[in-house]
Amino acid sequence: MGSSDKSSVVEATTADKAEAGYDMPTVSKLGGTEADEYEMRMLGKTQQLNRNFRFISTLGFACTLMSTWEIGLMTSMFALLNGGTAGLIWGYLVVWIGYLMVFATMAEMASMSPTSGGQYHWVSELAPAGTQKFLSYLTGWVSVIGWQVGLASLTFLVGTMIQGLIVLGNPSYHPENWHGTLLVIAIAAFCILFNTFLAKRLPMIEGMILIFHLLGFFAVLVPLWVLAPRGDPQQVFTQFLNLGGWQTDGLSFMVGLLAPVYTLIGADSAVHMAEEIKDASVVLPRAIMWAAVMNGSLGWIMNITFAFTLGDVYSILESPTHYPFIQVFYDVTKSQAGTAIMTAIIIVNITSACISTVATVSRQTWSFARDGGLPGSSFISKVKPGWNIPLNSVMLTFVITALLSLINIGSSVAFNAIGSMATTAILGTYIISFTCMVLRRLRGPLPPRRWSLGRYGIFINLGAISFLLIVWVFIFFPIFTGEALTVETMNWNCVMFGGSMIIAVGYYFVAGRKNYTPPVMLVKRDE
Repeated sequence: MGSSDKSSVVEATTADKAEAGYDMPTVSKLGGTEADEYEMRMLGKTQQLNRNFRFISTLGFACTLMSTWEIGLMTSMFALLNGGTAGLIWGYLVVWIGYLMVFATMAEMASMSPTSGGQYHWVSELAPAGTQKFLSYLTGWVSVIGWQVGLASLTFLVGTMIQGLIVLGNPSYHPENWHGTLLVIAIAAFCILFNTFLAKRLPMIEGMILIFHLLGFFAVLVPLWVLAPRGDPQQVFTQFLNLGGWQTDGLSFMVGLLAPVYTLIGADSAVHMAEEIKDASVVLPRAIMWAAVMNGSLGWIMNITFAFTLGDVYSILESPTHYPFIQVFYDVTKSQAGTAIMTAIIIVNITSACISTVATVSRQTWSFARDGGLPGSSFISKVKPGWNIPLNSVMLTFVITALLSLINIGSSVAFNAIGSMATTAILGTYIISFTCMVLRRLRGPLPPRRWSLGRYGIFINLGAISFLLIVWVFIFFPIFTGEALTVETMNWNCVMFGGSMIIAVGYYFVAGRKNYTPPVMLVKRDE
């Protein structure tokens, strides 16, 4: 490090060192350690964002964005339709085990190259030489699309949950599509405020939200166990339902895995904040694994509790709120006020997840634009001086969410079709990047990393890929089949995903291959 570099660093505090989990003697003017500065130079990037996330705030970010136990309740209807209570419990466990391998693979890759680009950067560096540019471009495009539509879908879930609560209190209320659109725009605008004016406070806010995430878990769990009648354990753990009309219960169970797959998705959420995390190559993988274990545990406990206390499955599936868990809360508490409080806890937590998702989406979009991967990249990739946040990308994210929500006014089916693509797209980027990881392991040594899976790495990688390929196929299946399959219940995921791939490939050959600079061209690992 030259003299000018040395003058730009100051001694780290003992608290910073302890929280980061790595004894780094100095930090840069933007909050990074010497390791962060070295890794940014090695990756060929200039530090532009403040590194104000530590271990606890990063863990809070990952946990609240995933909001596993909260979203598990919200999506329980799909698992109950195809699987019943037994499918809800055991399907979640199967998916959680698979995701642990996914998170572990992601953690090692994040330590190898801690960059906001995430998957598309790893593909660029690890893929065979002849495919690096095209594959990394395709991965980056899919990741941006997946996270952008995922944000719109998540804000829509919050909006419809609010409408469900209104229906409970006022049965005469008829939810209109434009009501949901206005709620989506309002929630997105609220999240944008946190990611702009309160951006410097975001790490502190994430730590506070983590506490509320944990306290809220017990605030919902305890009333269910205390007030609700218990189901029969044999029925709860062994009774599978096939209400989707599938030929076998096994096929129905696999279709029902869509619920836990969506519940636990987001392994790469904190990855896209890598350039804002102090001592990222150690702190980030630790936070990823702790989030997988903590959130996964909370989600499974809540699923078991819900399965034991939901009462008659058929009646709650027909709830006018369209959310079985809201009906269960009311059946248990016999109080609209109690139901409103318990549901409000979930609404607050999912809204907090939206705040984190805006941060992830904007950083992913900014990073890909920084490498010239998007139309208008020079504008999107600008970082506002003094604020040290990708403000243009944040505002673009709000505009995209608002525009997508307008589709719901004309057709909720079309909006849900677009939103369903989020899971497919994000899991697709995992499959591509993990496959490149395995190929690199077989061809030669992996790049240095400070958090490693060791000798078991390739087996964990292969396990993760196998799991992802299986669930990736089944998330294209509709919830219903036979006579129940209509335009409204059809899973349009394949059409949306295929269409986005055609657009991505088309734009690559028109402009992308000229403007896009694959990250591997900037990497200087030998220096």
